[in-house]
Amino acid sequence: MYRVGIDIGGTSIKIGVVDDALQIVRRSAIPFRCVGGEAVAAMIAEEIHKLLAQEPKIEKIESVGVVLPGSIDKTQSIVLDAHNLDFHNVPFRAQLQAQFPELQVYLANDADGAALAELGRGAFEGCKTAVLLTLGTGVGGGVILGGKLFSGGTGLGAELGHMTLVNGGEYCTCGNHGCVEAYCSATALKRDGIRAMKAHPESLLAKKSGGDEALIDAKFVIDCAKEGDETAMAVFDAYVDHLAAACISVVHILDPEVIAIGGGVCHAGEFLFEPLRRGIDEKCFFSEHGKIVPAVMGNDAGIVGAAMLALNA
Repeated sequence: MYRVGIDIGGTSIKIGVVDDALQIVRRSAIPFRCVGGEAVAAMIAEEIHKLLAQEPKIEKIESVGVVLPGSIDKTQSIVLDAHNLDFHNVPFRAQLQAQFPELQVYLANDADGAALAELGRGAFEGCKTAVLLTLGTGVGGGVILGGKLFSGGTGLGAELGHMTLVNGGEYCTCGNHGCVEAYCSATALKRDGIRAMKAHPESLLAKKSGGDEALIDAKFVIDCAKEGDETAMAVFDAYVDHLAAACISVVHILDPEVIAIGGGVCHAGEFLFEPLRRGIDEKCFFSEHGKIVPAVMGNDAGIVGAAMLALNA
């Protein structure tokens, strides 16, 4: 039995055929273009047909699932807002369903799909309760409860990146102030790195960048911290402290067996995870709590998670 998983991003659309073992047996990618939902659905359908023609042994597709970076309505049918895709109130499930009338089509947020992938063959295997946090341009998250993806009490899901971390704090792209995303995203680490560079011209941040803001991103800050730069280390310590506080709130509310952290910031490895675990241990109400681990599915998470939407339904 095979299912198609589709991961739509702001620059590319990744498509894969997934088998019962949740392995991707055939994959491709096409550029994403802001041409509207119907046109994107047609592009995807054309690519899927090409993909299936390359693999004659795939006789039957059971379902099509798609994940994308945006908010989905409670019927899991309409993309309310996906700013990077210029999708606003787009009935994308119906538009894709029109391309595959004989199949069931499923739609979800990409972080929810990633959480499903971790449950299927990643960091959440065997778990009943687990939480994924993805640290990238923003902060996404997915929650597993009772061994299934939690879609919220009213069907709107969980926006972990928009929990309030600091009341009245840094501005967040959602329009509020003090969200987890405003402190724990790669964008936040970049912002604070630029501020520190300007305030400390003697720092390695300033010397290595030559004062050029365009050269500073989250990885740049982490690399300078690894080299022992006090200014960069102070920025990174504050970042880890905020991330630990966000994780502690998740632990106190859900007591998950595992919290997995994904996204580009995680490439820092134990340089991130060792102080993060220590910070959680120091401030957590519970003397023992679930594991804090890196997410393991990486670039496959979107495709596998999208394919798994049918199994979760």
